[in-house]
Amino acid sequence: MLAFTVRDKKLVARSKALPKLRPRWALVRVFLAGICNTDVEILRGYHAFRGVPGHEFVGEVAAVNGVSAKEKSKWLGNRVTGEINVSCYAYGYRPVCAFCRRGLATHCARRTVLGIVNHDGAFAEYLALPLENLHLIPDSISDEQAVFVEPLAASCEILDQINVKQFREAAVLGDGKLAQLIARVLRTALPSVVMYGKHKEKLRQAAVAGINTQMVRGGASDLKRVKDNFALVVEATGSPSGLALAQHMTEPRGTLVLKSTFHGAAPVETWPLVVKEITLVGSRCGPFAKAIVLLRSKKVDPRPLITHTFPLSKAPAAIQYAQQPGVMKILLKPE
Repeated sequence: MLAFTVRDKKLVARSKALPKLRPRWALVRVFLAGICNTDVEILRGYHAFRGVPGHEFVGEVAAVNGVSAKEKSKWLGNRVTGEINVSCYAYGYRPVCAFCRRGLATHCARRTVLGIVNHDGAFAEYLALPLENLHLIPDSISDEQAVFVEPLAASCEILDQINVKQFREAAVLGDGKLAQLIARVLRTALPSVVMYGKHKEKLRQAAVAGINTQMVRGGASDLKRVKDNFALVVEATGSPSGLALAQHMTEPRGTLVLKSTFHGAAPVETWPLVVKEITLVGSRCGPFAKAIVLLRSKKVDPRPLITHTFPLSKAPAAIQYAQQPGVMKILLKPE
């Protein structure tokens, strides 16, 4: 199969053998893969990853290993997407780790992460995942919608982590791909969501979706210019500078949710957290089932966020294009 691996901070085309399947694993033929900011950070050295990146995908189950004929018929030939954390249970490790025993497979002590940590991902014609990670995609959801399930689930995680009913409004810092989805998910549960970003066209897209918007400059001057305060702030700028503004905008006894991941360190002053007694919540992967329900209900439609679809063979050009100003979601499509 054609796959792209990370080498010297670049994507390099390779001809690779199809992944070998463990018992109760599936081979998935990739229909679409999404380029995420994490993929860009991987090329900058995030997690020192050296395999096939890509963790947002929709595809078709091409093969299943180690299951009954009845279970195989449930999966074979059907469209799926998949959760990216592969637990020690799926690898057959016994006993399973303490996190898995507590039902926290996303924090498994021996997990691999699709396209991010020791597990080849979706920038390829095929990938392999355990059946326990896969979710069937209903016919009413298109491939272009389904490829957003993973980041949409990460957005839904916020609603699982906090009691959103105690808030009337929220601020989302950032106007990129994940920030756009977070704002749309929060808008399904809150009367008002305000997005703070520095790109007019991206803010316009949020406004069309019923989200209030405010321009910022994306630098230290925002600490003096922005006077707004919120009880709930989500930091999703993907930038080291976003945390300072997020702390500045979170009111005393407020909740600050961190979503950004990037290679390198962020300068942090902890005194605002202490003095204002801010509750800080780290937030990562989320519930796929809830994301699929949102897509089926049409409460969230991510398709307007798609800027362009490249053939998989043009992956290096696609990931460079994804980093250009004003670009939103870039997809890869195996030919």
